[in-house]
Amino acid sequence: MTKIISYNVNGIRSALSKGLVNWMKAASPDVLCLQEIKATPDQVDVKQFEEIGYQHYWYPAQKKGYSGVAILTKHTPDHIEYGCGIKKYDEEGRVLRVDYNNFSVMSVYMPSGSSGDERQVFKMQWLSDFQQYIQDLMKKHPKIIISGDYNICHKAIDIHNPVSNANTSGFLPEEREWLENYTQSGFIDSFRHFNKEPHNYSWWSFRANSRAKNLGWRIDYNMVSKNLEENLKRAAIFPEARHSDHCPVLVELDF
Repeated sequence: MTKIISYNVNGIRSALSKGLVNWMKAASPDVLCLQEIKATPDQVDVKQFEEIGYQHYWYPAQKKGYSGVAILTKHTPDHIEYGCGIKKYDEEGRVLRVDYNNFSVMSVYMPSGSSGDERQVFKMQWLSDFQQYIQDLMKKHPKIIISGDYNICHKAIDIHNPVSNANTSGFLPEEREWLENYTQSGFIDSFRHFNKEPHNYSWWSFRANSRAKNLGWRIDYNMVSKNLEENLKRAAIFPEARHSDHCPVLVELDF
């Protein structure tokens, strides 16, 4: 069984100070995709990952303390691909991929548009470019799990208050339409494949005691290419893990 977990840690140094390594030991993912690491490997004691059996690959943003992705893995990849080859996104450290013998795993941190119109325009351009990038990539790597913070709730069930958030970045009609088209193009939302229940979220605002009240958004996904459907065994969200304003999301596949 291969256990893949995606986790936006909102600063890996902060998450480590809250017991991330002990959690990793207990959860024991084969592949851990991190987003928003906000650090370079030289700013972190990486030995603590190596001591519990992980190789680690980092793709930080050029801007200090911002964005960035990493992948920790128990198994040596055949190939590591840093970035997507589009400079403005690669400068922000948004895409990192590892290829294994019979599948690939990508850690992706999609842009947020919540800071203003300029970033929303950037986000929409990213969505268009990323979709094209993935279509091209899947000609070479058809079996892929694209894990990460998509910064979009897909459906009303994925957000605590769909009505009042209808015009909020992350739940805009055009973003949700993009995510619908993306899944229709050949991906399975692994969590919804197994779980159709409401009130399952992966991110909570720091404001208004949102997490305690479970007023959240489900914006973190393990999207699995359709050709791996029969390999899917389980998916879960772990809201009890509290190293970040996000929580880890898991998918298990049997190869």
